[in-house]
Amino acid sequence: MLCQNCGRNEANTHIKQVLNGEMVESHLCSDCANHLGYTDIFSGFGFNISGFFSGLLSDMIPANTLGNIKRCEKCGCSFDDIVREGKVGCAECYKTFYDRLEPSIQRIHGKIKYSGKAAANAPRKEREESPEEKIAKLKEQMSEAVEKQEFEQAAKLRDEIRALEGEING
Repeated sequence: MLCQNCGRNEANTHIKQVLNGEMVESHLCSDCANHLGYTDIFSGFGFNISGFFSGLLSDMIPANTLGNIKRCEKCGCSFDDIVREGKVGCAECYKTFYDRLEPSIQRIHGKIKYSGKAAANAPRKEREESPEEKIAKLKEQMSEAVEKQEFEQAAKLRDEIRALEGEING
């Protein structure tokens, strides 16, 4: 849909207003929205979203940051830039500044590791066991076989354990 104001650009801002008791909708491009004063949803409320996030990070800036400043290799952002803007420059910034971002991320989200969410009908994919976990399980089965005096089964399990240990060490 084209911008209802200029008619040239693609509309990417949807404005709903109640004027004289009637709902009026406008579809504007970002240039027209900015020109007409629709810059962000928090303007006029005394709340700046980037200021909010930069406030969470501000205690992470060391007092003396002169000299050798670490920057993201991909986008060139420094940690000071992230704190000032309240936004991370790119995905690589998370890796570059992980140690400094971690406390703030934990404060915001309550945990560091994202556990995700799976659709109810998505097939469950089981995690493959590591060789060490397989060996531990086989040793347990071997002990049970020896207790039951199933020595042939115990010998087979012993051979499997040795083969796996050979893969790990070899």
